[in-house]
Amino acid sequence: MARRPLIAIPSRFSTSASALRHRAEVASRNLVEAVYAGGGEPLLVHPDAPDGTADDAEVSERLWWADGVLLPGGGDLAAHWAGQSDHHTLYDVDEEQDAFDLAVARHALRHRVPLLSICRGTQVVNVVQGGTLVQDMDEHDSELSHHRNHMHHVTVDHGTRASTILGESVEVSCYHHQCIAGLGEGLAVTARSEEGVVEAVEMSGYDGWFLGVQWHPEDTWSSEPKQLAVVAALVEAARR
Repeated sequence: MARRPLIAIPSRFSTSASALRHRAEVASRNLVEAVYAGGGEPLLVHPDAPDGTADDAEVSERLWWADGVLLPGGGDLAAHWAGQSDHHTLYDVDEEQDAFDLAVARHALRHRVPLLSICRGTQVVNVVQGGTLVQDMDEHDSELSHHRNHMHHVTVDHGTRASTILGESVEVSCYHHQCIAGLGEGLAVTARSEEGVVEAVEMSGYDGWFLGVQWHPEDTWSSEPKQLAVVAALVEAARR
């Protein structure tokens, strides 16, 4: 039996978890199961970035074993990482988590480790590349609101990595109040919602494997083959 590709997933800090007596580090069970169902071996990585500072060389050394990286969703990024001002609706901000995720994204892109980013993870990649975020979609534009606990239609550009995986139309599950504003260097939009929200990004002229999605494929992977295919594509790239 062939070895499953090892997929690194930065864990998320939690103040509590069932049956544990202390603070916890967690991952969405749906997400972990999607990676496993897609053929990968999901492995959580402890985010270590004391005082909100990560050592890129140390992070790269820790991730030497990773065949692929999945940057998951989570709380908001602190606004200063993108050179923006804090917004009163920011929630679950943790600068240690931020710094570590940003370093993981830099590692994957620099070393051509296959990378799938989801929701917050895609915003992390955009910020790493010098992009900015809509800090609060409800306040920015009423037509961009209602992206929490919401299913909606996404149109995918022809001839892109996303269209190879999903076709040119897909229904997705989303939960976010922030989204990409200014695109980071090298990023190209390859899918949008009906309202024009950026829903997928790829890298122009990049010789590695990268796909960023704003929605949560882990929400519906067990009933929607296209969503499992998103995660399986990362695993296949990691296998190669």
